[in-house]
Amino acid sequence: MIRIKLSPAFSVALSCERAVAVLVVATAFSLAILAMPVAQAQTYQVIHNFTKGLDGGFPGTGLTMDSPGNLYGTTTSGGVLSGGCSSFGCGGVYKLKAAGSGWVFTPIYSFAGGDDGSYPAGRIAIGADENLYGTTLIGGGEGSCFYSGSGCGTVFKLHPSATIPKSALAPWNETVLYRFTGGNDGGEPRGDLVFDSSGNIYGVTFIGGPTNNGVIYELTASGGGWQETVLYAAQNNGDGANPVFVARDRSGNLFGVFYDGGPHGFGAVFQLSPSSSGWAERTVYGFTGGNDGQNPMSLIIDNSGNLYGTTQAGGSLACGTVFKLTPNGRGWLFSTLYAFGSGDEGCSPQDALVMDAPGNLYGTLLEGGEYLWGAVFKLSRSSNGWTYTSLYDFEGDDGEFPASKPIFDASGNLYGTAQFGGANGGGVVFEIAP
Repeated sequence: MIRIKLSPAFSVALSCERAVAVLVVATAFSLAILAMPVAQAQTYQVIHNFTKGLDGGFPGTGLTMDSPGNLYGTTTSGGVLSGGCSSFGCGGVYKLKAAGSGWVFTPIYSFAGGDDGSYPAGRIAIGADENLYGTTLIGGGEGSCFYSGSGCGTVFKLHPSATIPKSALAPWNETVLYRFTGGNDGGEPRGDLVFDSSGNIYGVTFIGGPTNNGVIYELTASGGGWQETVLYAAQNNGDGANPVFVARDRSGNLFGVFYDGGPHGFGAVFQLSPSSSGWAERTVYGFTGGNDGQNPMSLIIDNSGNLYGTTQAGGSLACGTVFKLTPNGRGWLFSTLYAFGSGDEGCSPQDALVMDAPGNLYGTLLEGGEYLWGAVFKLSRSSNGWTYTSLYDFEGDDGEFPASKPIFDASGNLYGTAQFGGANGGGVVFEIAP
């Protein structure tokens, strides 16, 4: 058994298999604001129980929905077994397609743990070409990072097989766009990828760079391949360390969070702005580890340019916070909107929030809740502040420890993943209907 501390309030004994999944997702962490009807009465159902076999296991990242309503996601173990990732697989990418009153699950790619990468650690992104893009935490065959000598992670693209006639069961083809070395180019990519209107890709790595504190990078198509440019390398000299998230606003500025470091050592929110001489970095806010929280995980940007995010820990009840940063012309005004940990409501948000049209916020909590297995929540704004409502408290056989943000469809149904639990202990995909 291995004991891993996931957050200041949560420590659990895990088997080696579960421990690998936790290490991949514990700090893996997107920009998404969706207009949808406000959910009221809720009905929860599991739409897939992972078996830890060919379908994968431990879905530590969340879901992405395409325009027809298909869901795509990743698992951090399982898939076709290979020699590159011990006896439990290197993880994979899957698709869920609505069919009548149910869903059809299809594995579309299994990582082999070699040059193709292993352990996907970010949400799937859908490009303008309708292909799927993502990152793997390690693998790729360049450098030695994390606990593996097989590489420091990849950025990949998946596209359907060209087989005619096409089969729903045919695996998709992978193209590795970039292999990180763990040196000045970065290593161990985290979080989600962001595209600009020209198809350039932006992301972050947790480590690497000149001081090994991580980088913010851009990938640009060039000469039939892809060229990486490091836009900023974290110094941990007051700016921050270990970026886990980046988002892009309408003006082309990048905003993100450093999990560690910053002016006070508890993480920071940063901004990168393009200019004729490169990208200029500024610290938007440095967390103090007090009521404002510590170890930020994510940001979203509303239509007015306000930033909303979560911290994994800290706050008045030491269970993490939801915060807001408002531009005021001269800088940014910080406010803590909510501190988790009261009663049975849960602790430790790990990922981004989703905002509905009226401005309510939705997310997940890794632990706690009525049955201690985590929760899906809603924060409703009012004249007196923000009110917490639990949309669902996990019980174990229906999922455990949700670590990713939910998403909504056009009808207001909520979809997400819980990384453990379920009928087979390998995690679940769930739906909450209004």
